[in-house]
Amino acid sequence: MSAIPLPARLTDNARRGIIYMIATIFIFAIINLFVKSLLAVYPVTEVALFRAIFSTIPLAVLLAANGGLAAIRTKRLADHGLRAAVQFAGLLCAFMALAHMPLADYTAISFSTPLFVTALSVPFLGERVGIYRWSAVLVGFIGVLIMAQPNGEFLREGVVFAIANAMLNAGTTIALRRMTATESSTTLVFYQITFTIVFALACLPFAWVTPSWIDLCSLAAIGLGSGVGQYWWTQAYRYAPAAVAAPFTYTSMIWAMLFGYLVWGDLPTLSLVIGAVIVTASGLYILYREVRRQVPKSAMETAGE
Repeated sequence: MSAIPLPARLTDNARRGIIYMIATIFIFAIINLFVKSLLAVYPVTEVALFRAIFSTIPLAVLLAANGGLAAIRTKRLADHGLRAAVQFAGLLCAFMALAHMPLADYTAISFSTPLFVTALSVPFLGERVGIYRWSAVLVGFIGVLIMAQPNGEFLREGVVFAIANAMLNAGTTIALRRMTATESSTTLVFYQITFTIVFALACLPFAWVTPSWIDLCSLAAIGLGSGVGQYWWTQAYRYAPAAVAAPFTYTSMIWAMLFGYLVWGDLPTLSLVIGAVIVTASGLYILYREVRRQVPKSAMETAGE
């Protein structure tokens, strides 16, 4: 049986990547906590607008460090707009899900994004998906169904939005895979934030609540934290391989359950735990197969059959 050669010990860079990933997941968990609290008062499009506006502050620092305005030159403006539209729709679905369901439920269902990425990579990227990964996708979707009806209320409002968010995030991931060949990370982030501001401003006349100064500070924290978190996420994958860094994204479930219990008194149901374990295991197996598939043949032969 083939084995993937792994390093005897983690390098310093890999450890740094893991630290960045854990910090990223923590800051996004805090952001979700703020978002869920603010959505009890403010429209989703307004929260999305302030998140994008204040994200421009870390973006400005990123631009200054990567060549200034020259870094945003592109010949694929339409592609950026389409990707940003999909991502904006996913963001609104995420916020709607957070407004209607516990943090842990939303987080667990978001783990299904790799399943949708695998499924969509066939028609959109022309990738070949073998029986093992298709089996993992099927098992993962069973886990989603288990989580979707913990109380016999199949596809409740929040669950619908959470699943839609996972699907749209998968679409965004597919688009990113197609664009990274010609576009830098700075360019991608710039146009994503810029188009988000445009889309949110277009929705502003239909829903607006003037924020208090305290809530404005919270909205600013969401935007600043999102910008910092996005940079840390990039750094995590810069220093550590995906196979090393990606599994730590599942630590978000720990924070979601902790914050959900401390703030709202939410306790995870048995069906949520079972479904989350199934979806997590499926996602990790897909990651394992993806890494194994990319290992050079010579390395596999060295490892032995």
